[in-house]
Amino acid sequence: MFEYAKPSFEQKICPPEQLAERLSGLVRPLVFTNGCFDILHRGHVTYLAQTRALGASMVVALNTDASVRRLGKGDDRPINSLANRAAVMASLESVGLVTWFDEDTPLELIKLIQPEVLVKGGDWSPEHIVGSKEVLSRGGSVHSIPFLFDTSTTKTLQLIRGE
Repeated sequence: MFEYAKPSFEQKICPPEQLAERLSGLVRPLVFTNGCFDILHRGHVTYLAQTRALGASMVVALNTDASVRRLGKGDDRPINSLANRAAVMASLESVGLVTWFDEDTPLELIKLIQPEVLVKGGDWSPEHIVGSKEVLSRGGSVHSIPFLFDTSTTKTLQLIRGE
């Protein structure tokens, strides 16, 4: 039986415990963003492409399934498991590395990674973005990218459910 090679994007998936050794392979300035990214949509991919354009490479940190549940998005969230969300995220051209965090915020990852650029979506003001103080104190920049499309996983689920 013919054996097919694993897609190369799978190599971009990096468990947090391997992050320190994998960071040296990324070109700086490094951009960092995070989120659930449960059901990927046009708003997500637009935001990710704009985020990546702010530096030479990008790390995306995903909330673990337990972390998503603690955010109060609904008892059935996330719809897609961490493994599936990481694979879809890694397949995007704009993404250099995908990792995850189980805590309520990615602050410890931000301290480890030390990105030059920190980004969240337009619903976050820069001064409220977790890690902004740390990034700014090292001379980095913090951005809140406005939403270009009125899309969200919650709205998508409401359409699917007929709500």
